[in-house]
Amino acid sequence: MKSLQKIGLSLFLMIGTGAFAQELDANLQLRPRYEYRNGFKELMKDGSLPTSFVSQRSRLNFNFKQEKLKAKLTFQNIRVWGDVPTTTTADKNGIALFEAWAQYDINAKWSARLGRQVLSYDNQRIMGEIDWAQQGQSHDAALISFKQPNHQLDLGFALNSDSEKLYRELYTTSYKHMQHAWYHTNFDNLGMSLLFLNVGFQYQEVPANNLQVDNMQTFGTYLTYKKNKFDGNLGVYGQTGKGKLVTENTSISAFYGGLMANYAFTDKVKAGLGYEFLSGKDQDDTDSKIKSFNPIFGTNHAFNGYMDYFYVGNYKNTVGLQDIFAKFTYTSNKWQFNAMPHAFMTAADVIDPTNTSQKMDCYLGTEIDLTASYTLQKDITIAGGYSQMFGTDTLEVLKAGNKGYDNNWAWVMITINPRIFSTAK
Repeated sequence: MKSLQKIGLSLFLMIGTGAFAQELDANLQLRPRYEYRNGFKELMKDGSLPTSFVSQRSRLNFNFKQEKLKAKLTFQNIRVWGDVPTTTTADKNGIALFEAWAQYDINAKWSARLGRQVLSYDNQRIMGEIDWAQQGQSHDAALISFKQPNHQLDLGFALNSDSEKLYRELYTTSYKHMQHAWYHTNFDNLGMSLLFLNVGFQYQEVPANNLQVDNMQTFGTYLTYKKNKFDGNLGVYGQTGKGKLVTENTSISAFYGGLMANYAFTDKVKAGLGYEFLSGKDQDDTDSKIKSFNPIFGTNHAFNGYMDYFYVGNYKNTVGLQDIFAKFTYTSNKWQFNAMPHAFMTAADVIDPTNTSQKMDCYLGTEIDLTASYTLQKDITIAGGYSQMFGTDTLEVLKAGNKGYDNNWAWVMITINPRIFSTAK
């Protein structure tokens, strides 16, 4: 708390002594979330019991603007209620920087941004903020942007190290380097985005111990269409490059396809149907090539079921996934209700562990997601949800656990976003 007070005082002093026209606003976000987990991310195991807890995100955001200069500073603390004693002298996670960047507008079309920042594009399938996760996702990067009506181009660059080094050493905290290009344009009712992303991961060769970097490329397009009561989107991406598996470099050949169509029956009622395919690799495939698609920086919680069985810190380099889903939305005044059923199937073969000459059914199970939200007032929203997974024998093989248990998950979250102050001079 003392640290936040010092930060606020320093910013107020900056306002008082500035000589140029400038704007500064600050806002606070408090987001406690209760969760009941009884088969979340994986099927419940024999002898296991459900658990519940409250996590909380506390953020303090400062936005500064002065002529061609913009800056943002976001501090956050992520905690689970009770993770430190009531008489603690230090917080477990402390205060971290979520965003800390400065942007210079070179002219009306070009700008450059440096620092810790969110990189989020399109429906966030490949690059997103992961806002559901209390900690979110941001990158240390440089970003050059070009904007004009109906056109935008972003060019991003990142180079990572865990400290100021004197010599080259192995880096495993995150990716070693990244470059991306994203272009978006509009044609009447059609929006089109093109994405190219290259990510390099450092590793140490065995037995030579040389430090090397494997690069993975993700590229593709995302299309949106809207006319009258109909809207839809289509995403198609491929992955190439190399990936490190145990002691050898292996080439990557993977792909993704996703389609969704929605129709608004009334101002309050909307329904949609969608399908996703994320390539995978047959379990009896002896080829060393990586064939499983990796939505590397995506906001994966928003896809393939809210119970996070697939691609949320798990399920990588596996048999892939097919997801047939529907979404029903009802909105009335301050309320919104959603129902989203999923039917999951593998994209590649699963071998029966009890009979290796047999392949298992590709059907993994059905998940039902129900959510509701209520806007109490301008700065306060209450949301909650309930999800149920009906798993199969194939899901048991891939995720362990027991499909016979009542695998479900429930949550309630309150989001409070008050503006603390706003000033201009």
